[in-house]
Amino acid sequence: MEYTIQELSRLSGVTTRALRWYDKIGLLKPTGRTEGGYRRYGPVEVDRLQDILYYRALGVELARVKEILDDPSYDRLAVLRSHLSALEGERDRVQRLIDSVKETILTQERNEMMSDEKKFEAFKRQLVEEREQLYGAEARRKYGDAQVDASNAQMMGLTQEQYKEWNRLEQEILDKLSAAVAAGADPAGEEGKEITALHFRWLTMIGDQYDVQRQRGLAELYVQDERFTAYYDGKCPGCAQFLRDAVLRWTK
Repeated sequence: MEYTIQELSRLSGVTTRALRWYDKIGLLKPTGRTEGGYRRYGPVEVDRLQDILYYRALGVELARVKEILDDPSYDRLAVLRSHLSALEGERDRVQRLIDSVKETILTQERNEMMSDEKKFEAFKRQLVEEREQLYGAEARRKYGDAQVDASNAQMMGLTQEQYKEWNRLEQEILDKLSAAVAAGADPAGEEGKEITALHFRWLTMIGDQYDVQRQRGLAELYVQDERFTAYYDGKCPGCAQFLRDAVLRWTK
């Protein structure tokens, strides 16, 4: 079955303006034109639009979506299974937060006390699952299942104060990185030395198996893996590179 742009818009919920933009950037080209010159879309384009919407729901940028879909090795079935796994993980994460909120409401209504550990358990579990989804495969290949499982267990075992301190350290590292890069500081200088020490302290809070060699290996990933790079460069481009260079300099 074929659709005009108006029909595809009604079917998918994607505006005609967006569909025209997808055509312009080569993300979703129509299969052809009607005699009146209107775009028409066939089954292949409908499937591709569905794939686009799946990726957009997961927060993937359009340029990256195009790269993925245009890759000759693209395996739609494998990708759909991956989407399903990610969405099921998100559903489970939301359900745990719902359960946590419900439990908090019940304890308030009954004038009962909830332990501090219980209050933060859902948030720590969410963080562990996010790390596993984003970096788990690479970490398990590099360090083995036992070390990754131990790190996850250590995260779940953090007390409320330790969890707060771990988050505070992470933010301090990001702030100091942004300031150093903005100021044109040298990673081999005092700023780099301080950030390297903070980074090691932050790592060892959730994994006592970390040593300087593992810290150096992780720092290399910050510039090799676009996900790490995007995280550290989120507010100030160059932070991932600065951190990698500082760690390599000050862990010799």
